[in-house]
Amino acid sequence: MTDDPMYLEAIDRFAAVIAEAKQLDLKDPTVMALATVGVDGRPSVRMVLMRGFDERGINFFTNVGSRKGQELAANTIAAVCFHWEPLLKQIRIEGAVEMVSDEETDAYWNSRPRDSRIGAWASDQSQPLDRRETLEARVAEFDAKFPGDDIPRPDFWRGYRIIPDRIEFWHSRNARLHDREVYERTANVWTRMRLYP
Repeated sequence: MTDDPMYLEAIDRFAAVIAEAKQLDLKDPTVMALATVGVDGRPSVRMVLMRGFDERGINFFTNVGSRKGQELAANTIAAVCFHWEPLLKQIRIEGAVEMVSDEETDAYWNSRPRDSRIGAWASDQSQPLDRRETLEARVAEFDAKFPGDDIPRPDFWRGYRIIPDRIEFWHSRNARLHDREVYERTANVWTRMRLYP
């Protein structure tokens, strides 16, 4: 329920912290740890970039054949964690994952630098690579195949959206007596509670 006032309050708080983080001298304040789970129940985590959010959720983009893409195909629940040491804050978000529309995926694809789009074509992400020269040869191959800036989006490159059902705001305090507040959806009703640190 994206119109629930409690949920909208959480999204507004999230937006405010992201805006605060963007004022910092960071390479990218939208970096987040993304955790997924394989069919064997084994979790894996990696750093990715959030590429947009609204009341529907948080977006990121990847190769669907990558490890995370394969894990999301098998288990459509994921979690992310943002951490900003200078702010002494972190935000944890959990929820179901869906693919974003082709239109949204295309719009973000076309906003990426040319080298990043060529790299996406060249990388058989998460698959074994015999040597660096093979990757460099593939980059050269696709660079020649798409000489201009009009580079089509490959079918294997998509956007994903995490639809939150739990959002936790954490703020560091002295003596490890941190502030923790959780917004959580249960039976389509959002509630807010404070947790012990």
